[in-house]
Amino acid sequence: MKFLKTLRLLKDKKQQDVANAAGITAAYYSMIETGERRPSPEVAKKIATVLGFENEWYKLLEKSAT
Repeated sequence: MKFLKTLRLLKDKKQQDVANAAGITAAYYSMIETGERRPSPEVAKKIATVLGFENEWYKLLEKSAT
């Protein structure tokens, strides 16, 4: 999900920063960011809050999100 990396870099955060704030491992976050895994709705909401798109958290659950 390219948009996650873009948002993360715009906020000057490392994968570890986002993972810590969302309460997940950096490895799991990395897999979400690369599209290897899709998060649960709960985790998606946490990541969206950390990266500032909480009203559109559902984008993390879409199959074709880029």
